[in-house]
Amino acid sequence: MTHAKIENDDFTGFVRVAEPRLCLALTAAFGLQCAQEATSETLAFAWENWDRVSQSPNPIGFLFGVGRNKAKGIIRRGSRAHFPPVEADNLPWVEPHLPAALSRLSERQRQVVMLLHCFDWTLTEVAELMGLSKGTVQTHDRRGLARLRRDLGVGQ
Repeated sequence: MTHAKIENDDFTGFVRVAEPRLCLALTAAFGLQCAQEATSETLAFAWENWDRVSQSPNPIGFLFGVGRNKAKGIIRRGSRAHFPPVEADNLPWVEPHLPAALSRLSERQRQVVMLLHCFDWTLTEVAELMGLSKGTVQTHDRRGLARLRRDLGVGQ
């Protein structure tokens, strides 16, 4: 087996693990459409820079930073980060005002709240991906949930 084949197999295995995690994390911050495009651009970057990415102590975290920058570039080019509204005539599986309330959170608060409470990630997983301490993740979570409760009139 050639050296290039081994590297390609390593990259393919990495993408199987990294792609869904990156896409979920970017979706939490920027919405699905932007996240899908940013994830694709980020994985293309990873392929082009595999030597550097594979040597990182936290390759998924490194690429998450790249993905955030890609998503912000997509937004600057005209796509908007958004969460589609819940249609009033459909019986929602979420509180109808939740998408708008989520969009009013800071990017980090929205990401932390969604990863922890929508996607069931652990504090450790979120902290590692975002390059934050667990305490900082907990602070973003606490503040984000408090803002959501306030905006939605829950628990007042």
